[in-house]
Amino acid sequence: MGARARGAGGGPGTSRVLRTSDVARATGWSVQQVRDLEALGVLPPAGRSSNGYRTFGDEHVLALRAYRGLATAVGPVVARAVLREVRTLPLPDAAARVGALHVTLARERDEALVARRALLAIRAEGGPTGETGPDEGGPSANVPAGAAGDEDDVLTITGLAAALGVRASTLRHWEREGLVAPERVATRAGTHGARAYPPAAVREARITAALRSAGYPVPAVRETIAALRRLDDVAPTLAALDARLDAIARRTVALLAAGSDVARLLTGATEPPG
Repeated sequence: MGARARGAGGGPGTSRVLRTSDVARATGWSVQQVRDLEALGVLPPAGRSSNGYRTFGDEHVLALRAYRGLATAVGPVVARAVLREVRTLPLPDAAARVGALHVTLARERDEALVARRALLAIRAEGGPTGETGPDEGGPSANVPAGAAGDEDDVLTITGLAAALGVRASTLRHWEREGLVAPERVATRAGTHGARAYPPAAVREARITAALRSAGYPVPAVRETIAALRRLDDVAPTLAALDARLDAIARRTVALLAAGSDVARLLTGATEPPG
């Protein structure tokens, strides 16, 4: 059974007939915003009174409350798409569509956590020397933050290996595993085979060295590096990542609150909570 039976303005299951101004007052949106959101498909189509004015019901109030929470949680574009879709999907598919939003937020939180873990590993680099993994064979992966060169330096594979206390073969192994992405530059012979490590690649190598020496397996390090690359445009620092985690928590709370209204929409229990 499709979701369309969940209601349109003035239809079965609607406890009240409301004017546009009533809906605006009940939800905190302006009258024009109510009209705009109906036009965008966020709301079920309004009914019409005998004099041609729009008529709404409690399901419209619920939809607007749900939209506010969803927009806070996942952004207005996704929120509009979800509310349009769930109105026409079968109940199992509609419930799954909303449930997927929780998965998305959980994934964002996991990415922020692994990035935070990487930055904590860098901050701890001045601590005791650790050993690299058995497949990498370097004597020491922990070095002070400045030992891998200044921010403007581009290091050779030999220079970076020496700074990190690992073999050049270890850096090549990390590259094959997708943990470090050096650039390739022309050699005197005219080939593009020499590896060059700009600051971004040096940072990745330092993170990899710190996590490997702390015992993290290659797949976990790869996940961390991938998360940092995705977050690179926000210049991740511990403060920024903590703020991101706080924001994700607030968005999750908003999604949970919206879920109550969405559940009523999906089941046809259109009376909004008092």
